Amino acid sequence: QVQLVESGGGLVQAGGSLRLSCAFSGSTFSRYAMAWIRQAPGKEREFVAASSWSDGYEYYADSVKGRFTISRDDATTTVFLDANSLQPEDTAVYYCAAQSWGCSGSGCYDLNEYDFWGQGTQVTVFS
Repeated sequence: QVQLVESGGGLVQAGGSLRLSCAFSGSTFSRYAMAWIRQAPGKEREFVAASSWSDGYEYYADSVKGRFTISRDDATTTVFLDANSLQPEDTAVYYCAAQSWGCSGSGCYDLNEYDFWGQGTQVTVFS
């Protein structure tokens, strides 16, 4: 069974940076597309970024493009989210998610396509 454990969240001033990590275990890491999804208080879960082996692309929400970067380390089976120029509207619980057999195009943005989810890590940005 796939297990995902996030870490790296915290309290940061606007304009600051954080690096979130997600440790993957329980299956073959390279077979999965990995994504970060967030949920702000009182709002629905929102796609942030995804990385897929199947097409070699990275996908980003418009709201984070140019500020956030997703990366993956197959050797340590870890996926990262480098979040820069953080703003109060980035405050949310950030979840790591995995999609079996990769993804491409619109499938990478569809939260219903992700099979496994972590417990989340809180990011709070204050101004």
